[in-house]
Amino acid sequence: MSTKQKAQPTLYERLGGVYSIATVIDDLIDRVMADPRLNANPAVDEAHHKVSPAGFKYLVTEMLCWASGGPQKYSGRSMVDSHRHLNITPQEWEAFMDDLQQTLAKFKVPAAEQAEVRAIVQSTYSDIVIAKA
Repeated sequence: MSTKQKAQPTLYERLGGVYSIATVIDDLIDRVMADPRLNANPAVDEAHHKVSPAGFKYLVTEMLCWASGGPQKYSGRSMVDSHRHLNITPQEWEAFMDDLQQTLAKFKVPAAEQAEVRAIVQSTYSDIVIAKA
């Protein structure tokens, strides 16, 4: 066995780095912002029309790059602070995850990397989705 083990590439590297991640996020945010399943929630619809799509895409790209092992640092607000007022339901979360899946499939992201991206996104669930009363 070699004493110099080759380090496994990070998810960031396996996804193709910032340019590939930004391309996927560009598609995802366009899909999410137009999704009638999400915009049926008046707070989400208002938020989608209040923020610049370019800025939203920038922050989500920054976050996924950071969370996947890239050199970027996420500079946005916490998931709780940026979502608590939106009253996102479990059904809306599932619609978002469906949008994510459609985007990952469109870009032919390999299954293992898709699972890792979904796990990163899923880890934010409790900060974004309102608890059932």
